[in-house]
Amino acid sequence: MLTITDLSLQRGGVWLLDSVALTVQSGQRVAIVGANGAGKSSLFQLLLGQLAPEQGSVSLPGGCRIAHMAQEVEATGRSARDFVLDGDLDLRRLERELQQAEARGDNNAVAHIHGELDIHEAWSAARRAESLLRGLGFQNGDADRPVSAFSGGWRIRLNLAQALMRPSDLLLLDEPTNHLDLDACLWLENWLRRFDGTLLFISHDRDFMDRVATHVVHFDRQKLELYTGNYSAFEGQRSERLAQQQAGFERQQTRIAEIQRFIDRFKAQATKARQAQSRVKSLERMEKIAPAHIDSPFNFQFPVADKVSNPLLSIRHGQAGHGESVILDNINLTLLPGSRVGLLGPNGAGKSTLMDALLGQGEEGITSTLLSGERTCGENLAIGYFAQHQLESLDLDASPFLHLQRLSPRASEQSIRNFLGGFNFHGNEALSPIRSFSGGEKARVALAVIAWQKPNLLLLDEPTNHLDLEMRQALTMALQNFDGAIVVVSHDRHLLRNTVDEFWLVNDGRVMEYQGDLEDYERWLADRRKDDTEAPKRQSAGAGSSDDSIAASESEVGIGESAEDRKVRKRAEAALRQKLSPYRKKQATLEKQMESLHETLSDMESELVDPDLYDDESKSRLKELLGKQSEAKARLEGIEAEWLDVSETVEAMEEELAG
Repeated sequence: MLTITDLSLQRGGVWLLDSVALTVQSGQRVAIVGANGAGKSSLFQLLLGQLAPEQGSVSLPGGCRIAHMAQEVEATGRSARDFVLDGDLDLRRLERELQQAEARGDNNAVAHIHGELDIHEAWSAARRAESLLRGLGFQNGDADRPVSAFSGGWRIRLNLAQALMRPSDLLLLDEPTNHLDLDACLWLENWLRRFDGTLLFISHDRDFMDRVATHVVHFDRQKLELYTGNYSAFEGQRSERLAQQQAGFERQQTRIAEIQRFIDRFKAQATKARQAQSRVKSLERMEKIAPAHIDSPFNFQFPVADKVSNPLLSIRHGQAGHGESVILDNINLTLLPGSRVGLLGPNGAGKSTLMDALLGQGEEGITSTLLSGERTCGENLAIGYFAQHQLESLDLDASPFLHLQRLSPRASEQSIRNFLGGFNFHGNEALSPIRSFSGGEKARVALAVIAWQKPNLLLLDEPTNHLDLEMRQALTMALQNFDGAIVVVSHDRHLLRNTVDEFWLVNDGRVMEYQGDLEDYERWLADRRKDDTEAPKRQSAGAGSSDDSIAASESEVGIGESAEDRKVRKRAEAALRQKLSPYRKKQATLEKQMESLHETLSDMESELVDPDLYDDESKSRLKELLGKQSEAKARLEGIEAEWLDVSETVEAMEEELAG
């Protein structure tokens, strides 16, 4: 699918790639990782023909269709649905040709184009576009809204939907999860795992890469290293390579020291001068092994708060919303020192509204999202609040140093510089206006400002957006060591899994403790999506008089049933879910086995195209490989048959659950 040969690239006088080679096979899903500024986005620009290398070549199959995710979109008046449909270039071309043929009165051309549109499944295009929008978190009715009505983050989602709408052989996604919530991330993972083309994606989300990637390409010191497996496999393999590299470096340094001692000792002696000079040349010719660099540039903590109250914050009988609109009702919660809470809930359910209620202030002139109820603060409550819009409130003309100095005018210059160093702001960068900073650098400034103020309650709304892997890991470790309370909304499951002890579910206007883990929540979301998809069908099928429709609706959702009937129904559903669970696990296990076998067969096919394999001296290897290929194909057929049987059972049980 993709071959890079002896390629070198520089930008702004900085070499990003130096004589690199890379081969990506058709159907592989490749995560691109590396430090910020290493050249990941530049690689995409090379593939799109927007950059030219200093040397080398990029080879793609003839007629290869490439789809990519733009990072910006203009505030147009086109509807969200039409914007997404614009991604299907062939569809739009056929629609234009149809209009032209109709205007000419060319009936033969009209008939031919209608046939082409049928082949292209144009009849389902609008529905597919709306399905993409729903999966990425857009609400009913959003499809008809103009692009200009959406904020920047939502426009990025529109760009992603447009890229997914475009039929492609090669799909390029640059930070696709950056502006997604957890629900949309889970949906996107499933979509990409079903994508039958080749995928290259840049990401800093460990769980996302683990679930999607079959391979990892690592940018490291102007080279590209290809690893087989997901991100966790990459970490293990890289650790082994780094250990080997460090051991080789240390052995070489010992040898260099020995040679240098010989040179220093004998270079002045006539009888040994020739040997000493030989050692000098030996050192000059020696290919140096670099030391393994694994240290993170980030090393910070949230300082211990000066004082702490117990409890820190509570809300009783609260209602939260905006103006006359109540989004959350009957809120009852308490945050103690050491509380570590992750907020879960569908997009639009009110997670940010709850955050604002906890904070005690809202946006756009609303003094608080807490409309009624009692919010009680501990005497020494000190809140540190992070949300994406916080970046917009930073003073773009001020430096990171000045942001902290304004908070503590009496703090010494060295103490501020030392603190900023933990966030990787050193030297002139600490004194530079942040206007030209990247999104990730501004996010680090915002986090530094929060940490500097020694909060005892952290309210964090998507804190990892724009952060690279090393900064995410540093933030995770800092939160693990934080003594205060934490409430966090995040699509980064690695951060949630390692920093929170409990989850609250925000759903249907309520806030409640969630007893499951992230895997349970993913299943809950999948069931909910299935219900949402089938509800319109049931409603349409049951349409009659208005009274009949209302009665049917109440029966379906349990509104019209008695408490005892509802309890019996819930017990039956729970028993069926318990019976269904092992089948789902078996289904997932078989899917993993099929994916592994597909990957094995792909590797075998790659080896079988090697001409050297067909030389006489390689006959035994060829015979062995063909035998293994036959065995793998037979095993795959058996597993696929078993998967079909299990899937039918799962589908039947799910239909029974749906009622």
